[in-house]
Amino acid sequence: MSERTIVREVPPDDERRMGTAATYTLISGALLTMLSFFITNVALPSIGTDLHATPAALQLVIGCYGIATAALVVVGGRLGDSYGRKRLFLIGMAGFGVFSLLCALSPNIGTLLAMRAGQGASGAMMTPQVLAIISATLTGEHRVRAIGLFGAAGGLATAFGQILGGVLVEANIAGLQWRSVFLVTVPISAVGFVFALRLLPETKAERRLAIDWVGAILLIVTLSLLLFPLTEGRPLGWPLWIWLVMAASVPAGAAFLFLQRRLDGTLRTPLVPPSTIALPPLRLGLTVAVAFFTTFGGFMFVVAIATQTGAGMSALEGGLTLLSMAIGFLAVSIPLPALQRRYGGYLITTGWIMLIIGYCALGAVVLLSWPHITPWNLAAPLLVGGAGQGLVMMPLFGVVIDQVPAEQAGLGSGVLVTTQQTCIALGAATVGTAYLALTTSAWGQGGAFAATSIGIAIIGLAAIPLSQRLAKAH
Repeated sequence: MSERTIVREVPPDDERRMGTAATYTLISGALLTMLSFFITNVALPSIGTDLHATPAALQLVIGCYGIATAALVVVGGRLGDSYGRKRLFLIGMAGFGVFSLLCALSPNIGTLLAMRAGQGASGAMMTPQVLAIISATLTGEHRVRAIGLFGAAGGLATAFGQILGGVLVEANIAGLQWRSVFLVTVPISAVGFVFALRLLPETKAERRLAIDWVGAILLIVTLSLLLFPLTEGRPLGWPLWIWLVMAASVPAGAAFLFLQRRLDGTLRTPLVPPSTIALPPLRLGLTVAVAFFTTFGGFMFVVAIATQTGAGMSALEGGLTLLSMAIGFLAVSIPLPALQRRYGGYLITTGWIMLIIGYCALGAVVLLSWPHITPWNLAAPLLVGGAGQGLVMMPLFGVVIDQVPAEQAGLGSGVLVTTQQTCIALGAATVGTAYLALTTSAWGQGGAFAATSIGIAIIGLAAIPLSQRLAKAH
């Protein structure tokens, strides 16, 4: 398809405003995708019992969703840039609601896995439009606040998703058991679609560029070859073929990078232009994002296993353990616009320091109390850690998106969300595997939990210099 100029449906800078209702409608899209990722974790035992699923199949209930989202989200961002971000948001929201309903109606594990992949693909069409529309329509404090809300939605969905999942599964409303965790997102999707149709502005790039479909396929193949083994390796016992599949992601990734470099600077725009990714603040921001989301994904996996399997908590108690983390996250999200105006990217360094304090304190509490840990004696460390997470995650989204040209806002959002989803899965696999290995050693489950917390704190120390360089570059 050749380039053709189209009218960009974005008002002048002094009129770039969305109403509050429109902003919250956008944020609901980000909330849905993250909520569905974590609310399902708690329902896995119920799904396994009802559908007679193996541990490997249950891991794929999470994996199919995450792989589809990570592999397609850059494509979704590019489609939004070219064909209209509101249009892609509506398609994604409608698809998400339909596939959520089909997940709830699934009669067997195979059908559920297919519907979960559809859910993830729908989320990949919707999520990158959120930051792209914010970037294209809001400026100044309004933009900072909206990006802060985006980050807050992700953090709160993570914590409250597991709490809500525990409540729904234990309540077993109308005998629905695990099916209720999918049904709960259906009305949210329906209401969000109606509000989005009425309230959201349509924005797109000034020029419609042909989609790099070969690059898109190579990216999908690369991420699938990487994330599938990371998801299935642990429940399958890491057989040789899993390692071979993971190794195949290297040549696939090399082919993708070669194609992107070859197309960059030509009349055909690559899916992920290396010249854009090479911008120093963007590159530093994505590096910090890798450190943050990998440790975040690993910690969320470990805390779920340690509280429910090691300390014997119920699904609801395990979810409630994260309540203080959510409160800390929310507490810093409220004053964030004012803080960001004053301190800018240096908030990220402050966030890492708070994370380090929280993780070290958590490790100490676990060592002193194990196995008698409760949501109450873990509350203070997780409150500090949650505040630190908010101070890293929310400014980070803004810093990264600010480095991407406005016409490529969907691309920037897609790359960031791909990094987020990929690293959460990577963290669950790597940090989770290290934790499980330690539990069978002399460390035991309590020692493994404490060691994991301290290990993440050490990674946080290494991330501080990068965060300071990012703040100066920004």
